[in-house]
Amino acid sequence: MKRKRILFTGGGTAGHVIVNLALIPVFQEKGWEIDYIGSKNGIEKDLVQQLEGVTYHAVSTGKLRRYMSKENLKDPFKVLKGTMQSCNIIRKRKPSVIFSKGGFVSVPVMIASKLLRVPAVIHESDYTPGLANKIAIPFSRKVLATFEETLRYLPEKKAEYVGAVIRKELFSGEKAKGLAFAGLEGKRPVLLVMGGSGGSEKINSAIREGLDRLLETYEIIHICGKGKMAPEFDCPGYRQFEYVQDELKDIFAATDYVLSRAGSNAIFEFLALRIPMLLVPLGLNASRGDQIVNAKSFAEKRYARVLDEDQLTTETLAEELEQLKEYGPIMVDQMRQTNASDSLQKVVSIIENTSK
Repeated sequence: MKRKRILFTGGGTAGHVIVNLALIPVFQEKGWEIDYIGSKNGIEKDLVQQLEGVTYHAVSTGKLRRYMSKENLKDPFKVLKGTMQSCNIIRKRKPSVIFSKGGFVSVPVMIASKLLRVPAVIHESDYTPGLANKIAIPFSRKVLATFEETLRYLPEKKAEYVGAVIRKELFSGEKAKGLAFAGLEGKRPVLLVMGGSGGSEKINSAIREGLDRLLETYEIIHICGKGKMAPEFDCPGYRQFEYVQDELKDIFAATDYVLSRAGSNAIFEFLALRIPMLLVPLGLNASRGDQIVNAKSFAEKRYARVLDEDQLTTETLAEELEQLKEYGPIMVDQMRQTNASDSLQKVVSIIENTSK
């Protein structure tokens, strides 16, 4: 009997890859063949190529720029080239179904899926759909939503609420291993600082400028982004990393509080792991505002506190972290009322039922 094959796509940021990373092992256990279409130099290539049993294919892709650039004139041709490349890959690999996590690399893949009549499922993590998914939705069979409120922005006949898909391995972290990896003693509460897969200069600066004060209360693990390390700030109780992957589950297990951007996948992971969070969403000057809406939704449900980026200083950061510490137990009680354990299996079932 011929084994079924699934083709994943999505990239540009870690948030457009993480759900795929959660699903790939499940389909491998079920005996499916796995392909992945991503960009030539995106973060998805680094994250996916190291996986055993997954064939990675790079295609040309456009890019969303929120500023004037001559590169914007080239993007339609890049998407056209990427669509032709995707068609060739799909013809050769013959997937039974395509699963798209979004990002602009997914657009040519989704167009190709429609041209070749291969059923495709889209996953939208944010409160409101991103531009790439908006473009791709007409080419899909199903659109899955992480926020129940997102359904109002999606085609009724295609949309389905599934909740957050959380990587299974995150629940198997060990606190002692996380502390040892970071070189911390665990004598004070551990504050994890994350600025998204690319890091945040503004969050990094606020943490480092207020380091002496913060270290009186916390031990700090700072995932600061590629090329954003600052060795001159190294000191006992403060540990920096550009990026962490395999050891992240142990770092999460060692974490008491988290300061983070408000990307959907990350904040739902903190929610599932019951970690009180202070969110600094990416502002409108650098995004479409999706993180602002994500953060507002979590604050309304008392899962998080929110500090606007334009109000972020060493002083406001210290004050908000004190509030986070005070209200942390209330947040954890609210978080215990949620259950994301069924979401992954629900998505798997939808994909299986959609496949040809």
